[in-house]
Amino acid sequence: VQLVESGGGLVQPGGSLRLSCAASGFTFSYYGMSWHRQAPGKERELVADITRAGGSTNYADSVKGRFTISRDNVKNMVYLQMNSLKPEDTAVYYCKAYRWWGQGTQVTVSS
Repeated sequence: VQLVESGGGLVQPGGSLRLSCAASGFTFSYYGMSWHRQAPGKERELVADITRAGGSTNYADSVKGRFTISRDNVKNMVYLQMNSLKPEDTAVYYCKAYRWWGQGTQVTVSS
């Protein structure tokens, strides 16, 4: 199983980033997917999740209305569109399926 995140970087407050997670080694469409993040000195937290077919999503209160999770079951990809980014969104973002984790991608929001 491999989950490979990409798309992180440095962005100014109010900016946008789109994270991608490429999945392989398992039947992607059988699993719900989620994005998590971990800021320095804090516990890892759920940001958003999406059901197997993409029909239902769930968001942490802190990102509702700003972030959108989506998936492509043909390409075996899951995405996190992040808009109106704030400094408190700074963290390493991880993709997860079942008990499998990606290596993470750093998002830094700073002027």
